[in-house]
Amino acid sequence: MLLSRTKPAAGPGVAPSIESRSKSKVPSLEDFLKNRDFTGAMTLLEFAKNSGKGSIENDLWISYCAFHLGEYRHAMEIYEKVLKKDNVPPIVNIYLACCYFYLGMYKEAENFVKKGPSSQLQNRLLFHLAHKFGEEKQLMTYHQQLQDITEDQLSLASIHYLRSHYQEAIDIYKHILLDNRDYLALNVYVALCYYKLDYYDVSQEVLAVYLQNFPDSATAINLKACNHFRLYNGKAAETELKSLQEMASPSFNFAKDLIKHNLVVFRGGEGALQVLPHLVDVIPEARLNLVIYYLRQDDVHEAYNLIKDLEPAVPHEYILKGVVNAAIGQEQGSREHLKVAQQFFQLVGGSASECDTIPGRQCMASCFFLLKQFDDVLLYLNSIKSYFYNDDTFNFNYAQAKAATGNYKEAEEIFSLIQNEKIKNDYVYLSWLARCYIMNKKSRLAWELYLKMETSAESFSLLQLIANDCYKVGQFFYAAKAFDILEKMDPNPEYWEGKRGACIGVLQMIIAGNEPKESIHEVLQILRNTSNPQVENIVRAMKNWAKENRVPL
Repeated sequence: MLLSRTKPAAGPGVAPSIESRSKSKVPSLEDFLKNRDFTGAMTLLEFAKNSGKGSIENDLWISYCAFHLGEYRHAMEIYEKVLKKDNVPPIVNIYLACCYFYLGMYKEAENFVKKGPSSQLQNRLLFHLAHKFGEEKQLMTYHQQLQDITEDQLSLASIHYLRSHYQEAIDIYKHILLDNRDYLALNVYVALCYYKLDYYDVSQEVLAVYLQNFPDSATAINLKACNHFRLYNGKAAETELKSLQEMASPSFNFAKDLIKHNLVVFRGGEGALQVLPHLVDVIPEARLNLVIYYLRQDDVHEAYNLIKDLEPAVPHEYILKGVVNAAIGQEQGSREHLKVAQQFFQLVGGSASECDTIPGRQCMASCFFLLKQFDDVLLYLNSIKSYFYNDDTFNFNYAQAKAATGNYKEAEEIFSLIQNEKIKNDYVYLSWLARCYIMNKKSRLAWELYLKMETSAESFSLLQLIANDCYKVGQFFYAAKAFDILEKMDPNPEYWEGKRGACIGVLQMIIAGNEPKESIHEVLQILRNTSNPQVENIVRAMKNWAKENRVPL
């Protein structure tokens, strides 16, 4: 493996000269470490150990290389064994604590880091642990002990990033880059911050600086794929990740869980149940994306079980928890869940950092939607509608708000833009569209919506809506038809009274010239469907009018 790293001195089949052999030599440990070739260094160290030249120092260097290769468990196991020996430097406790930290074993990390000597490394690790434990007072104590050295400033920038203070992190990274142009990896961190700020184009430009030098970096290629996902689509993003897999880059294995996770996202949730549950406690976004998957599958209870114990810390976590609470609140009729959702939406939409963003305005619209303050809903949705012209979910909510404020003409137009079949078969969609048709004097279209439905509790509710709304706006012909079917399904006296009034209303409309005279035929048939003593008097009056006006029956 080591020889493969050296360019041959002669062509295939030609043995190198004695002179060239004497000049060649195996790189030293220092050479490997200087070139950050930790695999080569580890191979050399393992060879020395197996050759009987092992020592505590040798083991510590193996752990160091394993740690830098991302093999934290392997490094941890070696450090644990070393600590059982005599005369071990106390700093090894901190090295072991670092392994525990990267493995998510924060309590163990805290126990061992305190056994080590006071140092900047100890302070940095305690700084990060305070953040993990949510101990603000200790966080500030360790923050004050940070110095103006690169390692401490990088730690500070990472905490800014984890607390969603992306601009502060960018400022630190750029300051370090001014004096250290060769710290190319910092461009990846800056690009990641810009990604989080939704500046995907800027993120791509900064990332390109690093990729020019390290085109097979899994971290950088993955970020590039995420930018493509946001700028273009999942297919474009997946193409980027495929190029990484085809390169068989050694860094691919390091990030394989992250890449598997992102492929699920890029493919719109395909394979979610096979991949995401195993990554819930490995990649923070895995839990959130699994919640989103369950929401899309209408499995609200599974989504709620996954997110109920999550303490939101950043806007998108508050938003998702709000959406889940709103969904389960509407399904169960729970005012408590709806109130929680409304509070989360208001918290995000009213925050200084999010109030002028698109998600922030969507949150305020959602908050007012749950409060049924639809004029306020429209205030926010109108400000962002140009970004969502072809978005069916946005148009569904926008149309409902328009209809709720009495703007039925625009509401009908917006409802007609929706293409998603799942939404179009939803009762909320059908009932609001039916109401818009009726209010826009298109009752026949509302009636056709009912005729296409299968018999169910929802079709019965739609029939009641058509009967009552048509009656209110003087569309008596379809009110009579609706009340007639309602009476057949449920002999409630109120349905007869509604049908009777609607039939008389149709006659009045015919007399006023606002309804075709031929409609009287169907009205008479509707009346005869009822065995009520009042029917004969009404039928006789209609027949007499028809005879006097020469309307053939």
